[in-house]
Amino acid sequence: MDRPARLHALTEELRRAGARGRTARQLAAQLEVTTRTIKRDMAVLQASGVAIRSAAGPGGGYAITGSSTLPPVNFTPAQAVSVALALKAGGEAPFAADGRAALAKLLDVMDPASRDRVAKLGARVWIRPATGNASAGARIRAVVEEALERDLMVSLRYVDRYGDRTERIVEPHMLVHTGRAWFLVAWCRTRDGVRWFRMDRVSDATITRQSFVARDPELFGEPPPDARSVFGG
Repeated sequence: MDRPARLHALTEELRRAGARGRTARQLAAQLEVTTRTIKRDMAVLQASGVAIRSAAGPGGGYAITGSSTLPPVNFTPAQAVSVALALKAGGEAPFAADGRAALAKLLDVMDPASRDRVAKLGARVWIRPATGNASAGARIRAVVEEALERDLMVSLRYVDRYGDRTERIVEPHMLVHTGRAWFLVAWCRTRDGVRWFRMDRVSDATITRQSFVARDPELFGEPPPDARSVFGG
């Protein structure tokens, strides 16, 4: 996670924590950085005008002063349960962690009575995930998601179905779910062509910070008639 994204995540976490706040150790564990990094980031946020109070010593930490700036939310309990259901059904789909964070924000700004209705209604809706769905590790998914969002190339270590291991530099184009598995469809700089990488066969992924110009979508072919985007009908 780069610094701008981390600063945003820190601000949102402190908003959620309210007056209780969070310690540097808690924030460092959540974002997988050092406490020194958290302290530097807090100094940057305070210098930029974010109203953060800090307290040293046992029981100390960071908290945002004043009320939240989030607007009122008019979701019904049924709509909130629908969002939760979609997240559960998606399993470890791309950006699932961001979806869960968005749902947590939604619940945080609902009034207590609405949250109670959401909990009661949600307890009456169950889902049994399909078995056999292949997925990649959380860190690898996070790297690929960031690269896709920011048009950055990725260095992959990949194991094909025959067990052969290769290292590739790729331009991520899209993420596709088919046959109970997620695939990264990319332009492989190493092989100079389009390749489909099954996500659960990616043993490691590193973002390169090198941007690229998106290629002609026609290079990647037409989706099948029954495929749809996440905003499709």
